[in-house]
Amino acid sequence: MKKALFVVAIAFMGLAMAQGKLTVWTHYGGPEVTWLKEQAAKFQKATGTQVEIVEVPFGDIQNKFILGAPQGQAADLIVSIPHDWVGAMASAGVLEPMGKYATSSYISGLNDVAVEALSYRGQLFALPMFAEAVGLIYNKKYVQTPPKTWDEFLKMAQANTSGNRFGFLYNLNDAYFSYGWFTAYGASVFAKNGNTLNTSDVKLGGSPGDKAMSFIKDLRYKYKLVPEGVDYGVADGAFKDGSLAMIMNGPWALGDYKKAKIDFGIAPMPAPPGGSQWKPFVGVQGVAMSAYSKNKIAAANFAKLLVTPESQISLNKAGGRIPVSKAAVAALKNDPVVAGFSAIIASGSPMPNIPEMGKVWGPWGNALSQVTQKPDSNVEAILSNMVSEIQKGISGK
Repeated sequence: MKKALFVVAIAFMGLAMAQGKLTVWTHYGGPEVTWLKEQAAKFQKATGTQVEIVEVPFGDIQNKFILGAPQGQAADLIVSIPHDWVGAMASAGVLEPMGKYATSSYISGLNDVAVEALSYRGQLFALPMFAEAVGLIYNKKYVQTPPKTWDEFLKMAQANTSGNRFGFLYNLNDAYFSYGWFTAYGASVFAKNGNTLNTSDVKLGGSPGDKAMSFIKDLRYKYKLVPEGVDYGVADGAFKDGSLAMIMNGPWALGDYKKAKIDFGIAPMPAPPGGSQWKPFVGVQGVAMSAYSKNKIAAANFAKLLVTPESQISLNKAGGRIPVSKAAVAALKNDPVVAGFSAIIASGSPMPNIPEMGKVWGPWGNALSQVTQKPDSNVEAILSNMVSEIQKGISGK
């Protein structure tokens, strides 16, 4: 696969050398920006093309790029964009379709969910680099073998819930974290027509949504696992303090857990009672190119250097990112973090990358807060109102 990528790169090498400097915007810091600068130096040595790395705050990149690219005031490449930016940026016309620069062997060598995530209206708009999802992270001091069924999970969680110790915590009101419970009961954000999401058909309601919302409420009031007032910071802090047996969290948290010297393991969440497989949201990041770049061949070649299996492995070593290259995952099979999260990512589904998703998060989060606020909350009414608000937001009525 790596060889196939570079066959294309070598074919364009002369053009790349003639096209002058590339500018790359990145939100990376620490070891990851060092990694990126090393790749830029390697590319410059091989091609003669200078690569300037410009650090831009994550929260500024999207709008700055959309406004600046048509004026020639944006970078040739962004390293990297989260896939849920793709719909808005592609609709604004500032992203170059990347499928034409990628070989078939590169595409087939990727996790399918990564390609789906960075595609919009049938076109691939960024070359996938890494992915993330939430999973069950457990402290081996309390849980030696991760639970495979709900009954096993509940027994372990309740056995470790006493005094100042907790068995399982996460922010119940966070829709991103809670999505796996919805999929387990058959819900999704939108209906799907082939590879196209039907935004007029919100699938978070009805019986599947009611079961998911009721189960989330049960985590507080029936199973007595997640007390009121637990948000991300509380749960994360408890795990770092060693007072929490199991948490739902993602790979971004593991650096702090290692610093806290927690001996942890990673596993999928078991299916909830009466539900099927738990499938979380997956987030994917990739290298995107400006549609207005004057150095597209050179930019494409540098982008392809960044996504080879070898590069994904070295990025993992630098910052712990979970690769989406099958070859990279295989090479890191003895890394329990990569092995654990790769299996979870492969089973999940990407967050919708369409602009309409922006109308979903608010009503969804508000509904979760209302449902978990008291034991006798009217789940059906809250859910119905949530779906109505989402539909109104999308339709603009």
